[in-house]
Amino acid sequence: MNLSSLSLWQIVKSVLASFLGVQTQRNYEQDFTQANSIVPFVLVGVVMVVVLVLSILAVAMLVT
Repeated sequence: MNLSSLSLWQIVKSVLASFLGVQTQRNYEQDFTQANSIVPFVLVGVVMVVVLVLSILAVAMLVT
């Protein structure tokens, strides 16, 4: 199932860069001209947010 012309690793790197606020405009435009759909970016973004929230909860539970 090929959702885009970008590999999963390229999508993860792009979303992580955007997530951290260091994505360049050139890379942003390149990602969305090469991709066939925005869905893989959204799915990876949601997974990253869930992992972040679960990590924060785990640390909070260890501290308290």
